[in-house]
Order: sequence, then C-alpha cells, then structure tokens
Amino acid sequence: MVARQVPIAIEYDGLTIDAAFRVDLLIEARLVVEIKAVEQIQKVHAKQLLTYLRLMKQPVGLLLNFSGLTMKEGIRRLVNNYQPID
Repeated sequence: MVARQVPIAIEYDGLTIDAAFRVDLLIEARLVVEIKAVEQIQKVHAKQLLTYLRLMKQPVGLLLNFSGLTMKEGIRRLVNNYQPID
C-alpha cells in the first residue's frame, strides 16, 4: 500500500502539532520517500528526510530527485540509526 502526503505529528512542551510535517510517500508502512525536482540535492534535503525517519521511527528512506540527467543520479538512500526494541 502506498500512502501520499502522510502527516507527521510532533509534540513539544505539552503542545501537539498534528501535521507539522508531511511525508511525500510512505510505502508499505516501511519506506519513506521524499520527492524533489531540484538542480542538485543539498544537505538540507537529506536532513529533512532523516528528520522524517527519526520522527516516524523508520529505518530507511529514499530521496528522489527528478531533475537529474538520469534517474540513477537522482536516487539517494538514507538509513536512520533507529533500531526497534523487540
């Protein structure tokens, strides 16, 4: 199942913001995908995805840039150091 524009809630100092962030795609409730169409991926784009991974407690995400010469150049895999507790 693929969910689009999945809201991420955050809580700070007793205040909850229900849709503070939105993930572009969440695939099978396991893979977070952030879609960009920029000339070049910047550090801020990777940090954005890592923030989403930490908040959602997900291990892996893909950063896709559709503005490259080839799609292969526009794919970046990021891994969160989150490890589930069994």
